[in-house]
Amino acid sequence: MNGSPQTPLRRALLLIGALMVVTALLSVLAIPAFAQEGTSTQPSSLNPAGPNSAAIASLFTVVLVIATAVFVVVEGLILISAFRFRHRVKDTSEPTQVHGNTKAEIAWTILPALIVVTLFVMALQTQQTLDTKPVAAAPEQITVKVIGHQFWWEYQYSDLGITTATDLVIPTDTVVNLELTSADVIHSFWVPQLNGKTDAFPNHVNTTWIQANTPGIYYGQCAELCGASHANMRVVVVAKTPDEFDQWVKQQQAAPVEPTDALAQQGQQTFMTGACIGCHTINGTAANGKVGPNLTHLASRTSLAGGSLTESDGNLRRWLANPPALKPGSMMPNLNLTTTEIDALVAYLQSLK
Repeated sequence: MNGSPQTPLRRALLLIGALMVVTALLSVLAIPAFAQEGTSTQPSSLNPAGPNSAAIASLFTVVLVIATAVFVVVEGLILISAFRFRHRVKDTSEPTQVHGNTKAEIAWTILPALIVVTLFVMALQTQQTLDTKPVAAAPEQITVKVIGHQFWWEYQYSDLGITTATDLVIPTDTVVNLELTSADVIHSFWVPQLNGKTDAFPNHVNTTWIQANTPGIYYGQCAELCGASHANMRVVVVAKTPDEFDQWVKQQQAAPVEPTDALAQQGQQTFMTGACIGCHTINGTAANGKVGPNLTHLASRTSLAGGSLTESDGNLRRWLANPPALKPGSMMPNLNLTTTEIDALVAYLQSLK
């Protein structure tokens, strides 16, 4: 290139184009590093932990590879054209003009059509895979009714007589049928490592299923804008071995043990005589509220406040002190509890294991 005033610009464009091609290639090469089975605090559909998510990840990989190939070819042709037909100061000739290249026109019409048809067929096959439950591999199934609230999830194991919240506990290698609905607005249940998104509508039931291959905790998110604290409406799936799940079921079916500690007894009195019983249920007690989460075995869960806080004394204390400050739009109001009342309530609620 001989000192053309546009030479620096062309060099910059060539460099940018080359970097884009290299980045696209590296993105494809990086897929195997993400597509490893296991749990993660950063949920990713490229880290499948069940048959549904594995099918989705496989389709995504194929789409990404095809898109990258198309990108590399197109950008490569642009770079070749920019370099080959670059302007030269001493070259006054015009490049040969080509019009009506029938072969080229047929090629760039048929090839994209074939790509679209191929992706359509693969997407259809993936959808059929998601709709087909592996009954032979997992003959035992459980059904859980999932109810979306602003801004938390309620789980009803009707066949087991269990109602809980925040943590969806499931056995591994077992088909878990989910019946999704909503108590208020539209929500969307999404655990990337286990399945795709399924909407939860008021007065309607959508069905889907999940299955976890290995024990662990799988995180998700409400994927439908549902209000001020939409981002704080998390999904937590706790997968246990079948034996551990059976033990969990027995624990959840049992009534909570009466507190023996003086501070916890004071907290129980505060709970039962205050506004708490109007919204929450604790099995075996006078608390039968249906507005908020069932708190029967709160201390056995991994998180609280719709999955936005890890279950601990400190976080429970923060939550009771001022729920709207931590979760705007939450149905739980600030009850203006005193420090003494909060300490007592924390002691009682943490005894509910």
